[in-house]
Amino acid sequence: MNSRTISHMASDLVIEVSNLTKIFGTLTAVDGIDFAVHHGVTTALLGGNGAGKTTTIAMLLGLLLPTSGSIRIFGKDMLHHRYKLLHRMNFSSPYVDLPHRLTVRQNLSVYAHLYRLRDVTRRLRELATELDLTEVIDRPYGKLSAGQKTRVALAKSLLNAPEILLLDEPTASLDPDTADYVRGYLENYQRTSGATILLASHNMAEVERLCSDVVMLKRGKVVDSGAPNELIARYGRTTLEEVFIDIARRPYQEAVV
Repeated sequence: MNSRTISHMASDLVIEVSNLTKIFGTLTAVDGIDFAVHHGVTTALLGGNGAGKTTTIAMLLGLLLPTSGSIRIFGKDMLHHRYKLLHRMNFSSPYVDLPHRLTVRQNLSVYAHLYRLRDVTRRLRELATELDLTEVIDRPYGKLSAGQKTRVALAKSLLNAPEILLLDEPTASLDPDTADYVRGYLENYQRTSGATILLASHNMAEVERLCSDVVMLKRGKVVDSGAPNELIARYGRTTLEEVFIDIARRPYQEAVV
């Protein structure tokens, strides 16, 4: 491999996490993890409850400061260049609530202005059409169903057409038909925009469909990684869900690589 190829591979890295650790009192939520995400790829961050997924995403967004280790986004240190990077990123989670008394339009408009969008009306109309929110856009957010709130969260995350999209359970509470549409929408968004997506999900069929790479976490450590088909073959299983269950049920000492 020549130096030009190595340089190209390095420049292709969008997210670089090195020895990342987060400690809360006596709890080590993230324990010295390393992983990288390449440009234009959807990578899954998987693990059971308490594995460290949400804490990792919060540190990637600069919402939490690492206890130690480093995060580089587009080659820049997140700790020192947070405000230069955040406008190129966005985040969606159905577990992060919006003000209930504001309508969907009002909530999205607030975030649109924070991202300094020029034509807010047009962008809201586009997203409402694409995510089937037109009928509820002037309804108070607190009056929406769980599935509608999930689609509003996704619309919020797409307002600024982010180059990096961090998704926490993007199809939670959606019926199978709507969930399938959202997955197709995300595939098309990535294909047309070249965006990089980091996805935390408990839906292994969704991960197999959307993700080229997987990072498996257990008790705050990376226990395995690779393409979905590689992990399935490595563990002698037929689906990624079987791999997930295998890792989750192994004694912790055996699971850590």
